[in-house]
Amino acid sequence: MSIGSQIREIKQALPSGVKLLAVSKFHPAEAIMEAYEAGQRAFGESRPQELKAKYEVLPKDIEWQMIGHLQTNKVKYIAPFVSLIESLDSERLAEEIERQAAKCDRVIDCLVEIHVTQEESKSGWEYSSLMEFVRQGGFDAMPHIRLRGVMGMATLTDDEAVVRGDFKRLAECFNELKSYFGDDFDTLSMGMSDDYPIALEYGSTEVRIGSTIFGHREY
Repeated sequence: MSIGSQIREIKQALPSGVKLLAVSKFHPAEAIMEAYEAGQRAFGESRPQELKAKYEVLPKDIEWQMIGHLQTNKVKYIAPFVSLIESLDSERLAEEIERQAAKCDRVIDCLVEIHVTQEESKSGWEYSSLMEFVRQGGFDAMPHIRLRGVMGMATLTDDEAVVRGDFKRLAECFNELKSYFGDDFDTLSMGMSDDYPIALEYGSTEVRIGSTIFGHREY
């Protein structure tokens, strides 16, 4: 099945109001153009330099979203144009996004990435320390960051009960944080190619799908 037909099929199956983020990391610009021609505009990348290179050669109405772990020294590559940083996972990173966004005279939309799994390898903010930062008004001092919601990943396992528990926890975190940030806080990004139907049951508003659309990645 072609990239375009995969996109149309997924979009038809998604509930109304749920956004499809096509995860295009490691895939060439030609594959992204094929998805673009099928009407897809939001793409997720995980490496700042790769994201910048694609931004420079592809249509300017593409909405680029950073979904991978973001090192502070790489924020400058994407701050001028990125639509959404989904992987805001520490106070230090927030400070650097604020600094680079101010330099560009932009307000950058961000999701806080929350760590809910038992896997140490997964990145994300520990929820207790994030809440402490929020309660102390940490984001109030960052006018160039607009928090839009929460991103997270479920444990990589065949045990559906574990996956459900992770998505339930992320949804609870989202609902608690929403009381601090109001109506702009509207995005719960969870669910990937293998588990997005479960994520939708727990209120996901954005699914991040790569291999189902583009096939397996070439590293």
